[in-house]
Formats: sequence, C-alpha cells, structure tokens
Amino acid sequence: MSRIEPSGRLPAAFTTPGSASFTDFLASYAPELLPGQRRDLVGNEALAGVSPHATTIVALTYADGIVMAGDRRATMGTTIAHRQIEKVFPADDYSAIGIAGTAGLAVELVRLFQLELEHFEKIEGSLLSLEGKANRLATMVRSNLGLAIQGLAAIPLFGGYDLQREIGRLFSYDVVGGRYEEQDHHSVGSGSVFARGSLKKLWSHGLPADRAVEVALHALVDAADDDAATGGPDAVRGIYPIVARVNAQGYEQIAPEELAQHTEAIVAQRQARPERGGAS
Repeated sequence: MSRIEPSGRLPAAFTTPGSASFTDFLASYAPELLPGQRRDLVGNEALAGVSPHATTIVALTYADGIVMAGDRRATMGTTIAHRQIEKVFPADDYSAIGIAGTAGLAVELVRLFQLELEHFEKIEGSLLSLEGKANRLATMVRSNLGLAIQGLAAIPLFGGYDLQREIGRLFSYDVVGGRYEEQDHHSVGSGSVFARGSLKKLWSHGLPADRAVEVALHALVDAADDDAATGGPDAVRGIYPIVARVNAQGYEQIAPEELAQHTEAIVAQRQARPERGGAS
C-alpha cells in the first residue's frame, strides 16, 4: 500500500498531532510493519529451528554508571552462523540495549526502540526518563508475545545512566513483557548461568571503569568456557566482544585495542594459576 498521496503529499496521519510514541503511531497506521505483526513470521513455527540465535549479554554497574558487553557469536542449531554479530547497541545518548534470542527479530526490536526514543525527543523536546525508557521497551517486548510462543523470542537487557538520580541502573525482561530492575549486575542468554556465577565472584561496589570492563570480559570468557553458543575473545581473528560504558558523559563503546589489552591480562592471570580456569 502506497504511503504517498496522488498529490505527492504525505497522508494526513503524518501531520496530525498525536502521541509521542512512534510505536503507537505505527500500530494505528501500518501495524503490519511492527516486528510482532510480520505476516511472513506469524504462524511459521518452522523458522524457530533455522533462525540464528544470539547470546550472551552481561551488564553491571560501576562507580560512574554501567558497563554492558555481548559476545559476537550467533548459532543456528549446532552450527556457528556468524562470528561477528553485534549484540550491544546505544538506545540513545544515555542508555544501552543488549539482545539475546532470535537475532533478526532482536535487531528489529532494537532499531524500533531507538526510533521510539528519538521520536519522543523530537515531539516532546526532552529526553524520556530512564524508567520511562524501560517501560516503553517492556511494551514492545510484550507485543512480540505471539512470535515468542512460536519459539521466536527476542529478550533484551537494558541499562543506562539515570540523569535524575545520577546513578547507573539495569533492567531485565521476560517474554511476556515483564520488566525487572536488577541490582548490581545481570546476564541473559544461553551462557547467562555461567556468566552470573563469574559476576557474583568479581563484582563489588564502586568498581573503577577499567576494572568494570575487565569483570564483564571475565564473565563472557567463563560463559564461553562452558556454553558452546557463546564465543569468547578471538585474538587470532581480532574479534572481541562489544563492550560499552554509559555514564554522565553518555554512551561510549570500548575500542578493540583496549579490549585486546584486557584480554591479554585475563589470559595471563589464568595461566598463572595451576587449575587454569575460572574467574579471578
């Protein structure tokens, strides 16, 4: 269906004042464009077994904000589908979102969420609060429930710097859109059980920025050690996790060169111990 009138002008729906939510606008004007309403996916349960899946995401608070990190591997059954997939993205200037689950749907969810926040800022002339962002994301996850029941679930991990409270905060979700604020650290994805064990051992209050990045990498290395769907740092190919910090200055992705240095330090620490494994 064409979105342009014969006169060449946009339809009235695009110029009529309404909600500051782009998702609400799209749901009323072209609902088939929303991820949860895609006609090529709804009812096609066979896709669940052949769609690439993304794991693992870890996040933790530190002295000045949060750190979020994701490995780069996507799997399709027992096959490695991609080695360099990105799973951590800026939601806006002061928040980050990580994805686990069906990769294609998760990336669509991220793009729609980014647009949702940008649209709100343009319409309202101000940033949505961090809690407001977390609530909007919960609504978007809930709208994908039909696909999640088919096995095409996309589960985000969200966090950012709360400009009002001046602290870093983390939020997790379930497939029905439940939103939960996490304290200190959290992990999602197939390797999350192993990553959480690592985070419990290494996290502490008031971590400095560099140590927080190292703790996140430790958690991913431990997850990769026990979960085949999680890829650890690959120095041979130069593939390192996507790691981002969010603080009062905004979103910052850590450079691969810095991650390589942290990885070398982690390897050296583990080689120095007789058992050659586990978090330290």
